[in-house]
Amino acid sequence: MAMVEKNPVLTFFTHLSLIIGLIIVIFPIYIIFVASTSELSDILRRPMPFIPGLKIIANYTEAILEGSKSFGASAGLMLMNSTIMALGISIGKIIISLFAAFAIVYFRFPLRQFFFWAIFLTLMLPVEVRILPTYKVVSDLGLLNSYAGLILPIIASATATFFFRQYFMSVPDEMAEAAKIDGATPMQFFWRILLPISRTTIAAMFVILFIYGWNQYLWPLLVTTQERFYTLLIGINRMLAVGDQQAEWHIIMASTMLAMLPPVVVVISMKQLFITGMTEQEK
Repeated sequence: MAMVEKNPVLTFFTHLSLIIGLIIVIFPIYIIFVASTSELSDILRRPMPFIPGLKIIANYTEAILEGSKSFGASAGLMLMNSTIMALGISIGKIIISLFAAFAIVYFRFPLRQFFFWAIFLTLMLPVEVRILPTYKVVSDLGLLNSYAGLILPIIASATATFFFRQYFMSVPDEMAEAAKIDGATPMQFFWRILLPISRTTIAAMFVILFIYGWNQYLWPLLVTTQERFYTLLIGINRMLAVGDQQAEWHIIMASTMLAMLPPVVVVISMKQLFITGMTEQEK
């Protein structure tokens, strides 16, 4: 492999661009954190302080346990709702996609490729196109204001099915043939061999789908009208809709910081598995 020649000027500008980009990304988050630790009067004062305040414990405790006075749900409750929805969506998508990809790759049945491409073509249909008929079905089934209504309508994933199909196709055929010779049934091959070697791929897809589920806004906005089922993103928007009243910015900013934590924790805790699962295809 040819060595890249070290150029001090190029190295300087490369690091400078990375530092500038990092500042642009981090600065708004830092301002949110400062506001979440300050009193409301300090936030409204111009210029707003750039040093974290002393109300961090009080503000976060009030946000988690009580929430905004103009809003009926606490950030703790909405955080739980968002977590349940994100976990339900990500785990459900992975389970369904694993079985769908397994069937498409390892079973021979009529119109097998047709069904795969039919699933794949749903990627071209954004949620907004099918949201009204989906809402009608959920409403008729009485699933509004429920965790089932938040999770089930968006639990299928063409992206994950395609991803797992491509991975399964990279698994040597000799592995399936050896399992068959040893007397393993298709499901035994799936549970004992295919699933364990797909661990990093599943982890990578879980990270992507968890963030997708956590960032859902339009669908929860439609199917939840009771505050006890609001997700944190919906709740933050409701906290801002105070009309002529003064928004409680310290509580809103504390809730915003809480909304950032679960995706960050998932990404950091599964970083190595995510990188391996996205780059390692040949087994």
